[in-house]
Amino acid sequence: MNPDLAALVRRHVEAENAQDLEATLATLHPQCRFEDHATGQVWHGRDGAAAHYRQWWTTFDVTVKRETGQIGGWTAEDGYLAEATWRGRHVGPFLGIAPTGRPVVIPFVVVLGFRDGLMSSEGFHYDLASLLRQIGGDPIPALSALEHRAAA
Repeated sequence: MNPDLAALVRRHVEAENAQDLEATLATLHPQCRFEDHATGQVWHGRDGAAAHYRQWWTTFDVTVKRETGQIGGWTAEDGYLAEATWRGRHVGPFLGIAPTGRPVVIPFVVVLGFRDGLMSSEGFHYDLASLLRQIGGDPIPALSALEHRAAA
């Protein structure tokens, strides 16, 4: 593990949770790439990253935290993979759903890449159907009929 990159990730998460756009962008490479695999959205560069953060911060008032039992680890090439959880509320429109104020708890996996001592890529994976159920409505109604389905 590269301790400088580990410190960078900590600063990034702290700035993100504080919704401090300037401090968040300072942790990113100018040619960074963000990819939301659940919605298929991709953002490029710091301007794109700013749009990504504005979208999430005006839609969900969440904080990011690694919770008990969730893991993170460095790859041999100084990449970083981690499980974490978003916790907060639905406060703005999302995919055509008006804000409901409902709580959201979304575990996710993030894959980070680095370049020149800054974050160069972030790909995050989460369960979009679970998020949609939490903010209002079951996007796949047949799921509720499954005999062994755990509450999401």
